[in-house]
Amino acid sequence: MKLHTKILLGLGLGAAAGVAANAFAGGAPWVRWVSDNVANPVGQVFLRLLLMTVIPPVFASITLGVAGVGDLRKVGRIGAKTLAYFLASTAISVVIGLVLVNAFQPGAGMDPGMRQQLFETYRTQAEGLQSRMEVGFGIQTFVAMVPRNPVRAAADMDMLGVIFFSIVFGAALTLIPRARAEPMVKVVEALGDVIIKIIDFAMRLAPYGVFGLIFVVTARFGWELLGQLSAYVIVVVAGLAIHGIVTLSLLVRTLGGMNPLTFWKKARPVVITAFSTSSSNATLPTNIAVAEKDMGIKPEIAGFVLPLGATMNMNGTSLYEGVTVLFLAQVFGVDLNLGQQLVVVLLSVITAVGAAGVPGGSLPLIMVVLGSVGVPPEGIAIILGVDRILDMCRTVLNVSGDLTAAAFVARSEARAERRQRTVGAVPERPAA
Repeated sequence: MKLHTKILLGLGLGAAAGVAANAFAGGAPWVRWVSDNVANPVGQVFLRLLLMTVIPPVFASITLGVAGVGDLRKVGRIGAKTLAYFLASTAISVVIGLVLVNAFQPGAGMDPGMRQQLFETYRTQAEGLQSRMEVGFGIQTFVAMVPRNPVRAAADMDMLGVIFFSIVFGAALTLIPRARAEPMVKVVEALGDVIIKIIDFAMRLAPYGVFGLIFVVTARFGWELLGQLSAYVIVVVAGLAIHGIVTLSLLVRTLGGMNPLTFWKKARPVVITAFSTSSSNATLPTNIAVAEKDMGIKPEIAGFVLPLGATMNMNGTSLYEGVTVLFLAQVFGVDLNLGQQLVVVLLSVITAVGAAGVPGGSLPLIMVVLGSVGVPPEGIAIILGVDRILDMCRTVLNVSGDLTAAAFVARSEARAERRQRTVGAVPERPAA
């Protein structure tokens, strides 16, 4: 049985076991004991193994990508294309979400009693998030990208700092004599190979880890909470599905030059890993492996675009932020005009760049957007119960969007190289 089939089986069995435990023994001490002492530890060990391998391949892949490109002007061109694609696809995803939430008004009819019940249940968790919602944007955001200590940045999972250092390190390798740079390149290549083997070890645990992670969520909530917030959940999932199935498929066809069916078939291991871990960072090693081995994307392109995407390209998170802000505005009776909704679009795109690529990483940033348009930030408590399930769904869109960006950049660079070869091959005309 193939690994992704085993993971899918673990996902299905874990969900079924959790729903059954919630339905027939909801609240029973033994269910909580199994969740706390068996299922969750196994799931967390799997998640930690993947997170443990995030920083080394980011450093190795970006460094080798920049060093492999060689020409720093070409690095700048690839970076510009990548960022332009990220911003365009993310803006499209937010607009899709806002159109759906305005059309179906999922928060307009929420019962005040249900709202109060959700508040009371998740008040403590919301207060904890509120203490982390100090997020500033401006020139200091760019200053903070330059790490004082790259080792500390790696230890703190400061992905922007690690990416900046890796780009500078790779660029420096291109500027010293090749004979001096070659030993360091070999060391970085060996580091990447070692991490791939560690990821193989971690993925052997994936079916059991996925079972545990899904069991904990479904055993605690079952389907009851989904029923209470079903309209909101349906709008979010519908928006994610439309952007993934329609928009990303069109982008990968027109800009990436790939058959969408082939693309999604090859991306299946990435989708399953993203759904089960709810973490773009944890999925990054799998994403790089699929891009290089299955999709034939050059390592220097995949190694440059995908780590950037894991930090900066959050299609699903942006859509989720936009829908959540408008949903909570409807719940509290706050009428947002077109100008305010455009502010939501802009802030959703910007704050998604700062969202941590870990489960629940976007929640403090949603509270920032809520406060900026006059919606009580503590209202986030209303949706916390279903956030983990929606986090799984939006992470799939985040990492899939990264893959489509890599396909686009790879095709664009291949065309540019062909044009350069064609121009170089044209013989000069003899002088008149």
